[in-house]
Amino acid sequence: MATERSLGALLRSLQTSSDLHDVLALLPTATSLLYVLGNPLNITLLASHLLAAPALWHGPVDLLACRKILSVFNTAAIALLQSEESEDPRIPYSKPRKIEREDWVKAVVNGADDKSPRWRHVILIGGVLLGFEGQNRQGLPSHVRRKLESALVTAAQFALEELDPDNEIDGRCITMVLNYTFELISDYEKSRLNYNRLLPVMVNATFTSPEGLEGGYFLGTVDKDIVEAPGKRFQWSPQSDTFLRVTAISSSPLVSALGPLSRLIAHAIENVPDARLVAHCLDQITDFVRTLMVQWRQNKLSEVDRAEEAEFLDPESLGSTIPGLWKLLRNCLYSIVIVLRAVLGRVLNDPVLAAHKSAPFLSMQALHILRNLYFVSSRIGQNASSQHVFVTLTAVDILAQYPDLAENFLRSIKPSELGQIPAHPVERCLDLFFLNTSELFTPVLSPTFSEDLLIAAATPYLPAGGNNHLLEIFEAAHSVVLAVFAIPGNAAITSKHLPFYVDNLFAVFPENLSARQFRLAFKTVIQVTAPPSPIANTQRLLPSVLLEILYDRALHATSDELLPQATAGGEGEGPDLKISPPVTEQAALTLALIDSLCFLHVDELEDWLPLTAQLLNLIRTPAMHKLCVERFWEALSSGEMDVERAHFCVTWWSTRGGRELVLYGAEVGEIAAADAPEAEGAFMSGALGVATRESKL
Repeated sequence: MATERSLGALLRSLQTSSDLHDVLALLPTATSLLYVLGNPLNITLLASHLLAAPALWHGPVDLLACRKILSVFNTAAIALLQSEESEDPRIPYSKPRKIEREDWVKAVVNGADDKSPRWRHVILIGGVLLGFEGQNRQGLPSHVRRKLESALVTAAQFALEELDPDNEIDGRCITMVLNYTFELISDYEKSRLNYNRLLPVMVNATFTSPEGLEGGYFLGTVDKDIVEAPGKRFQWSPQSDTFLRVTAISSSPLVSALGPLSRLIAHAIENVPDARLVAHCLDQITDFVRTLMVQWRQNKLSEVDRAEEAEFLDPESLGSTIPGLWKLLRNCLYSIVIVLRAVLGRVLNDPVLAAHKSAPFLSMQALHILRNLYFVSSRIGQNASSQHVFVTLTAVDILAQYPDLAENFLRSIKPSELGQIPAHPVERCLDLFFLNTSELFTPVLSPTFSEDLLIAAATPYLPAGGNNHLLEIFEAAHSVVLAVFAIPGNAAITSKHLPFYVDNLFAVFPENLSARQFRLAFKTVIQVTAPPSPIANTQRLLPSVLLEILYDRALHATSDELLPQATAGGEGEGPDLKISPPVTEQAALTLALIDSLCFLHVDELEDWLPLTAQLLNLIRTPAMHKLCVERFWEALSSGEMDVERAHFCVTWWSTRGGRELVLYGAEVGEIAAADAPEAEGAFMSGALGVATRESKL
């Protein structure tokens, strides 16, 4: 009787109470009653009232309230499972009257009746399914689970057809429940969903709704609470309204589960029948990230370079509020990258989206999205996420099939003022994106375009390596110039700009350029000037001239002071450059010379192998001498040389005094070379050598 009286009191409160907070406080009681009631009719009655009670639903409703209702059914189902599987007295509810699990499920689901709209039925069915099957509980017989899954999908289908355009809570609630339960639904039931209706609802709920990411406008509101603190530092208080708002967004039902929700949106993109909705989805995300970039550009925090944050930001802000903001922005980035992966995957496989009138423009749009998010991705590294790498390279590969459109895209994102380094960190970040992205397009760009835009954009950054604010852009500038030089069709502009580049290269090393980067740059320069490069047809001696400059610099370089530790090798570097222990300037120059030997013609190797060996003997530091000798031997014997060069190196090492010159010094090497036989080549034992003219006579 006590249970029935409690039920009556609860139902009266649900009907008459006018205070939503008072009603929400009664939900634990509703959970307990759902669990302990033994009469299926009472269970159905309570479930029906929870979905239709005026106190809960007739005022403004948000997702937090919907999640609390879902939790009522979820928690009651879990409690029912626990009571049947354990006699632990710590279970917070009293022992219910005996009712079969299947009957209980049927009684609760019967509460989804005509008194409440279909979208609230999704809450009830989703909560029951989560309670019994979530976290791998496997609490239902297979036939009951299948019926429950089918009921959930059917309710979602009807709810999507009855969406209220004046009250978007229904679409957001469907999105939330499906996000929680999607992994529990069978593939067949997933295929029944109407993705044409579901996809726009989910994208809108996630990226533009007030209970999602608010269209990116939350970032702009932060600026009003960033004030100047003592010591001329920016401060953003953890007690400020804007930080509390950022925290609320991060913990909201949709954003707190943004990873699974992004995968759900990606699944919908992959399966939506109407391909036009994919483009519409991309348009919405484009608007979101454009707003996010504009809001960030107007924020005081964007004025502080990453390398200066410790100097210009308050320590309390650096330890609390700012990490919270960047965590939210990183989640936005990862979410959008997951969606872009699905979009580009659809472009690759869908005949409609793969057509010439769609594919390049969708790829271009994806790259614009990545550009507007670059202020986030540049902080964590593009290569930190394999999906980010896939999206970037796939978009570039698709757009590269259309060189004219690729050039138009690069013109649209070029630095605002070519030839100058912008003062604002955001503009420099966008320059970095331009340099990194344009490097990927260099094989399909015309020489004129590469000279007028790429080299012009990179030139102001080439001598800027000593500035910690510009170090990453400095490396990108060198990389894009070398990429332009490496294209065979760019031989004319390579000849024109190479002298300036080489002068700059030697000017910035070693103060502003690491040994690893110098070796890579010089090796690339030799590669693009040596045969079979087109530039070698008109300037055959250019590699030797560059090596002469390097050799002379090495003769007069310091040999007693280690250069700063190089960073780890990146993509595209040879195995010999990935491990970069600290070296002296002389050793770095010698290693650069050794790295370049594999590109020289045999006639040039005949001159440069002895000179390299002599340079090795000038290195007096034992550790540096050992390092360079090992690298020299590796260059000769590890397969870097082709057959002809390798044959000459073996001959020089074994019969021309090379071994003695490297290991024992110049005097022993000259004696060994003088004693070497005149005939070149290796012969089999017993074979005849080349006959002399006298023997023929």
